[in-house]
Amino acid sequence: MKSRGDVQAPHQATSAHLVSKTRHLATSFLTSSNLTMPIKILIIGAGAVGAFYASRLALVPSTQVSVICRSNYTVVHANGFSISSPKYGSYTFTPHHTFANPRQAIDSKIKWDYIVVSTKALPDVSDDSEILEGLVGDGTSIVLVQNGLGVEEPYLKRFPSAIILSAVTIVSAAQTEPGIIEHNRWTRISVGPYLPGSTSWAAIESNKRFVQLLQAGEIKDAEEYSHSKLQMVRWHKIAINASMNPSAVLSNGTTNNAMVLDPELYIHLKAVMDEVLSTAPKVLGTPLPKEFATSEAILASTQKNTSGSKPSMLLDWENGKRMELEVILGNPIRIAREKGLEMPRLQTLYALLRKAQENRDEAKSQSHL
Repeated sequence: MKSRGDVQAPHQATSAHLVSKTRHLATSFLTSSNLTMPIKILIIGAGAVGAFYASRLALVPSTQVSVICRSNYTVVHANGFSISSPKYGSYTFTPHHTFANPRQAIDSKIKWDYIVVSTKALPDVSDDSEILEGLVGDGTSIVLVQNGLGVEEPYLKRFPSAIILSAVTIVSAAQTEPGIIEHNRWTRISVGPYLPGSTSWAAIESNKRFVQLLQAGEIKDAEEYSHSKLQMVRWHKIAINASMNPSAVLSNGTTNNAMVLDPELYIHLKAVMDEVLSTAPKVLGTPLPKEFATSEAILASTQKNTSGSKPSMLLDWENGKRMELEVILGNPIRIAREKGLEMPRLQTLYALLRKAQENRDEAKSQSHL
């Protein structure tokens, strides 16, 4: 375990100005909020997305941001994270504590105000809520920065009295090698309390406070949402992920931009998106907000993105990793079926990819015999 502490000044002059401005905004926020005790934040899943947001939260003077690392522990323990961003410049983030595993974090006896979970959601592989056993205490808020639908339920079941905040982000970032984070595009993150069938002012206030911390860290488009609107955001993002991700795998590695420029794939992608966007209001019992982008707008934006970026599901497939099939495809199908609704296009993608993954896993197990 390592304890050091801070975000070092960026290398670029423009970034130095941003950091100075950020510290001023953060100090004003903390003063106005009468916050005197350090806000202790633990990041579980300190990959590209987790490390990026951790580095911004660490700019707020009263925060102490720690991380649990896995494969990148050795490098981060020694050098912290090196982050480059077209918006924030190049800078180094050294976590307050760097833990090699959850046990070290438990043994530290730190009472966490926020535990941010930014791991991949793979309920068919493991229940990641188990990682938080021994870390969640009175006053701890669990923040889930994960893709898909239904990711909150395992945490609600395991920690019924804890505050759970649900977050959706469209940030584009990659860990190009251990401890090296490249932030490419966007910073937006939407956060809302998870309150199915209930109301909790403590959860609403905790949500507001977390969004304010992000904003004080210069994430200007961090947004505070209600429970119902945040679930709308999750469904809206499913329209993107459930169309782009599986189609990239099934088309043998086609990038998002290349897919939307192909006439037949364009028709396919739009149809999947429209299926999700038309089903969501029926499941949620309310129309999606008019400001949410239409399928046409999403595809038009993707046509302009020439970065060559690949969906996360494709990257997992190419690297022989398990894909987030259940939370991106399986859960939406099951949730819709509970309402008597079917999504045949989504079901076809799910059935094909689930079988492809099963066949690959079986081939791997046989090769090890």
